[in-house]
Amino acid sequence: MIRPQIIESEGKPEYAVIPIAEWRRIEALLEEIADIRDFDAALAKQERRMTPFEVTSAILDGTSPVRAWREHRGLSRSDLARAAGMDTPRLEEIEDGTQRATPAALRRLAKALRTHPEGLTT
Repeated sequence: MIRPQIIESEGKPEYAVIPIAEWRRIEALLEEIADIRDFDAALAKQERRMTPFEVTSAILDGTSPVRAWREHRGLSRSDLARAAGMDTPRLEEIEDGTQRATPAALRRLAKALRTHPEGLTT
């Protein structure tokens, strides 16, 4: 551990002098802490939620986004269909890609899945 040189004024510590290399190391750490705080603040301001790894992985493997989110949330098709105000066959068509969801249906699905509509499209 580096011991700083303490300069006193009227018997009280006034300054601490440290080697420049130590100051540069401290300065770099302070900058890193500031960057982390800035990043955390930016995340807190984001309206979009991050997508869990399991959902992203499933989508990249070819699963429809609606199905990936449904399975991540542990919902059956009938549970999600009911929560989104649609019938199960319609949800099945959306998940299988044989039918496209309307913007209104995407909003209802997103609300039921607790995500954003743009995250449900490919």
